[in-house]
Amino acid sequence: MTDRTENTQDYLLSIVIPMFNEEQGASECVRRVARVIEESLGCRYELIFVNDGSTDRTLEILRQEKEQNPHVKIIDLSRNFGHQTAITAGIDHANGDALIVIDGDLQDPPEVFPRLIEKWKAGADIVHARRTARHGESAFTRFRAAMFYRIMSQISSIDIPIDVGDFRLMSKRVVNQLKAMKETRRYVRGLATWVGFNQETIDYEREARFAGTPSYTLKTLMGLAMSGILGFSIIPMRLGIYLGLLVITTSFAFGAYGVVLPAMAPSWTPLMVALLFVGGLQLICTGLIGEYLYLVLDGVRQRPVYIVKQEY
Repeated sequence: MTDRTENTQDYLLSIVIPMFNEEQGASECVRRVARVIEESLGCRYELIFVNDGSTDRTLEILRQEKEQNPHVKIIDLSRNFGHQTAITAGIDHANGDALIVIDGDLQDPPEVFPRLIEKWKAGADIVHARRTARHGESAFTRFRAAMFYRIMSQISSIDIPIDVGDFRLMSKRVVNQLKAMKETRRYVRGLATWVGFNQETIDYEREARFAGTPSYTLKTLMGLAMSGILGFSIIPMRLGIYLGLLVITTSFAFGAYGVVLPAMAPSWTPLMVALLFVGGLQLICTGLIGEYLYLVLDGVRQRPVYIVKQEY
């Protein structure tokens, strides 16, 4: 690993912070992130807040903070495009030598920044922040997150780190690669891993939300899961083959059962079960094909990934 310390004494650090209805914690987010950078890093920096269609006073508060802190930049999207798209917008507008993505709810503590920068200065292009604890979250939330990361790790065609969200550092050359990718259904966690380069991981404990309520619902998580699965796994496309083999095996089992114990089951049972089972499999496979066709259609449309309403 190349030591780049001598080349990173005077650097610009970009912090990308997606915001959706975070009026209660917006001011604290600006102050806390800026304080960590100014007191612990002492580098040049830009705070890129992406207002993802907030319906509360988030944008108003951010504009007030910008008047006090010239490092604050605001990208106001025309509507709510989603968390991953908001991160993409922030990345596209970043100019730093290194970039850190962090959520505006302060569950990912900015105090971890120096550890990320240390790894970057030592030669890492991507530094993943892995959660070893999740404070302030229910048992169900922790369970569904753990299952999500482990399922993605097993079925993905790339080695996506377990228990790693969007909190990470990326070097300028990684950011440039992400800017060149024009996929419409974004899964930044997968894209950041897919590009390769030198990748490191640090551990930290995730804190409870500073204020407000989580915007990541079960429906949102399911959408994120589908983006990750469809974008970085071939398993769904092969699922029809696996299920087809299961159907054939089941058919042989029914045939053997009818031959060995013909008097034990009604004559219509094997036929009815087989028809329902095969019909269900056909619907599943058709739905999966439809998901992939939608991805192709979405790409053919060539709609912009997001629309910027105004920049401040």
